[in-house]
Amino acid sequence: MTNITPSETTPLTLPSDQEASGRTLGDEEIALVAEAIRSGTLTSTKGTFVKTLERRFAELLGVKHAWACASGTAAVHTTIAAIDPEPGDEIITSPITDMGALAPILYQGAIPVFADVDPDTLNVTAATIRARLSPRTRAIMVTHLFGNPCEMSEIMTLARARGIAVIEDCAQALGTRYDGRPVGTLGAVASFSLQQGKHVTTGEGGLVATNDSALARRMVLFINKAWGYGDPQPDHYFLALNYRMSELHGAVAVAQLPKLGAVVQSRIATAARLTDRLRGLRGIDTPRVNPRSVHTYWKYCLQVDGGIVEGGAVELGRRLKERGISSSPRYIQKPAFMCEVFQKQRTFGTSRYPFTLARPEAVDYDRARFPGTFAGLERVLVLPWTERYTDEHVDYIADSVRDAVEQLTR
Repeated sequence: MTNITPSETTPLTLPSDQEASGRTLGDEEIALVAEAIRSGTLTSTKGTFVKTLERRFAELLGVKHAWACASGTAAVHTTIAAIDPEPGDEIITSPITDMGALAPILYQGAIPVFADVDPDTLNVTAATIRARLSPRTRAIMVTHLFGNPCEMSEIMTLARARGIAVIEDCAQALGTRYDGRPVGTLGAVASFSLQQGKHVTTGEGGLVATNDSALARRMVLFINKAWGYGDPQPDHYFLALNYRMSELHGAVAVAQLPKLGAVVQSRIATAARLTDRLRGLRGIDTPRVNPRSVHTYWKYCLQVDGGIVEGGAVELGRRLKERGISSSPRYIQKPAFMCEVFQKQRTFGTSRYPFTLARPEAVDYDRARFPGTFAGLERVLVLPWTERYTDEHVDYIADSVRDAVEQLTR
């Protein structure tokens, strides 16, 4: 641990997951990509790398079926298409998520219904989901935000009692566990992302998983324009897209996947060090993790009490930036339902479809419905995290946070 105050030192350059310093990409990926190129077969319908990835990913999760696709958004879209909602059906989801997890709901003619979140974890809960259930609820989508799993026991109990499918959005949570089980194996279907900053990366890419053979069939068809490859008399069975992953991306993923265990362990260990270094710091709360959960730290989130730390998360983020530490005060800045696509219902031409099918309560975005969402976003400061952090990097972050907070403490 350094005894030098951060303000007295030259800013330390931290590894970044946006380039090589913060990633595990190396000779293994280069060799397999070269092999794919030399083969001359870059489409997954004819190649071997994507099929290998799907098999190994299913084995890693312990599920019967896994399919690769072009992006995390494509993966979410594929899981929703597997559930096959009727126009106007409702899918309960989080207001603190990427638009890539919401647009597919609208594209399938369903209505995103937003549940409030726990202000500390920013995850939906069984209680907040229950408050938004209706006779038109077709599915519940849970987002394991930042790698910290939702409280799945209570959520699954609620869903089973109502006969509602649960879709797990695991884009930020590859390797995360709940009650000893990997997330992505608890609901009916699950989606994962291989985007640039995720635990395993191919730049862009996604995966879906399930133990249900009928849902698996629906998903593999949806990824392939609903063309029944290998069927005796294949046809385009229903409306679907080409969401296939290329062999180049598959080759990178095959090389990346064996590194996941070390990536997760490194992130957990360095996160634990930062938590320890910040323990007892007035006005700052470190991530709350249920003892039943394994948090894999896609990002590391601080909760900043603006009543103690002057300027709250925004000012603390500004002070950290001066020390070369990027951060995201308030994460996505505003709940997803405040974006124009929801506020002005801009979808297909001027039709407003599928919002025209929605119950008024389903599209009521009154702030009073979402106290946890607004409170959580006001307090959260999201720090970048990567498997390449060393103790020196973590101590620099900890010293910088402590120094800034002490300057800002009222």
